[in-house]
Amino acid sequence: MKYDVLIVGGGLTGMRAALAAKKNNVSVVILSMVYPIRSHSVAAQGGINAALGNKDVTEKDSWEKHAFDTVKGSDFLADQKAVEVLTKQAIPAIYELESWGVPFSRLENGRIAQRPFGGAAFPRTCYAEDRTGHNLLHTLYQQCIRNDIDFLNEWLLLDIVLKDKKLQGAVVLNMQSGNLETIAAKSIILATGGAGKVYGKSTNALINTGSGMAIAYNAGIPLKDMEFIQFHPTTLYGTNILITEGCRGEGAYLLNNKNERFMKDYAPKNMELAPRDIVARAIMTEIYNGRGFDDAYVYLDMRHLGEEKIDERLPSMREIGLKFANVDIVKDPLPVQPGQHYTMGGIDCNEKCETEISGIYAAGEGSCVSVHGANRLGGNSLLETVVFGKIAGENASEYVKDLSFSDSELENAKQKISKKIDEMFKRKGSHPVGYYKEKLYKIMSDNVGVYRNKKDLAFAVNELEKLKEEAKDLYMTSKSKIFNIELMSALDLEGMITLGQIITKGALLREESRGSHARTDFKTRDDEKFLHHTLAYKGDKGPLFSKKDVDISIWEPQERRY
Repeated sequence: MKYDVLIVGGGLTGMRAALAAKKNNVSVVILSMVYPIRSHSVAAQGGINAALGNKDVTEKDSWEKHAFDTVKGSDFLADQKAVEVLTKQAIPAIYELESWGVPFSRLENGRIAQRPFGGAAFPRTCYAEDRTGHNLLHTLYQQCIRNDIDFLNEWLLLDIVLKDKKLQGAVVLNMQSGNLETIAAKSIILATGGAGKVYGKSTNALINTGSGMAIAYNAGIPLKDMEFIQFHPTTLYGTNILITEGCRGEGAYLLNNKNERFMKDYAPKNMELAPRDIVARAIMTEIYNGRGFDDAYVYLDMRHLGEEKIDERLPSMREIGLKFANVDIVKDPLPVQPGQHYTMGGIDCNEKCETEISGIYAAGEGSCVSVHGANRLGGNSLLETVVFGKIAGENASEYVKDLSFSDSELENAKQKISKKIDEMFKRKGSHPVGYYKEKLYKIMSDNVGVYRNKKDLAFAVNELEKLKEEAKDLYMTSKSKIFNIELMSALDLEGMITLGQIITKGALLREESRGSHARTDFKTRDDEKFLHHTLAYKGDKGPLFSKKDVDISIWEPQERRY
């Protein structure tokens, strides 16, 4: 197979990139681990940000105000010119999505409805009930079908093949046949999503293993700011299913066991609509100090919103409450706790989505432009997928125009992986892959969570090193090559442990508290020493860390107050 542009990932970023690339008259294919409308983008609930100014307020919203809120929310670690690109392009992006058929919820005057979200000075989050990602994903898939874009569904990227740092293509696994294949490509766009399943308590789908990040890292591209992991304040206790920030945007309260709206003590101005890092820490502090329920959760109370408003704007939340907690949110509060939600870091790239290797581009949650810095504002992740997905598609398709295919190393790379898989099937090890994944989940959730300290992080570093060695002894319980989910999981495992190491070592090196990275032994932000991005390169004995300047060309860093 030969394609000008190979896009890895069938979520919102990948499909938006494909539509942009196809417009440039090049050959394009999307390689997706799952059927595209099962990509994790479908799980996004609350909305997508743009300064449309549709809601009646005394002052007019603007992209500049959206940009400042984003930079402030990032705890001044976001690159400000990249944020400018994001927020400027937000408005035309929403109208483009509307013209393609996204069924946004509407205000009474017919305009796109907007709700308030955490850390935002204006109600700028456009939404489609509480199923925004679902509606965006289905619409973009329909546009891809309309534009005759090729899909390789249920295929898995295993390796990016380079020769003398020049891209040749990729080795991929056809999960339906079990066969390894090669794809010669002039450019690759990595739109592979986040690494949430490195943690146990996560809102993420099982496919969010960070495999694209690990493959890019192994190819020599650095990962940036991986220590910054977002913990969503409100995940359903017991399952960690996401409970959208849209609930608080519509007026829900957070209550402790004294029936107090405790956010008054942490963010008196914004209350429940403070940025996610602040709300998550507040909930954990209430629980640690004995003001939670069963030392595990607090309540999210929506009863005062009324049945009509809940059914109109939050129907999925009512359904999730009933099905997974046996709670009707019209009548009773919902038990919630923080859970891993989003990877702020990722594959290092610039605002053109270019990486250090020519021809390889990255966009979406798997990338780090960086527009989220140390903490992402809700509603900006869906925006990032369509804005930078489009940019990646445009730039990759321009790049390939005068290039010819080069594929001399593809077959050798394929044979190397084939040998590795055969050895895995023959191995008579100690435990199956699930055993090692559970150990990884526990190490990360127990030691690299909402609050961190040197002792726990150093312990996690040692445990991950041991786990990496132990995991070499895994064995396969299923010997079939056809749709072997266990094989996919085993092939991901080494990369997942490596990502855990990068997250943990980066967190240990960053001796400050900034955004989602909260150190109990270094409680304040330290701009003098740590106003920099963290880069992790692959070394012979593990990750090698370096620094990269943050773009603060528009606003000087200041204290965050809400």
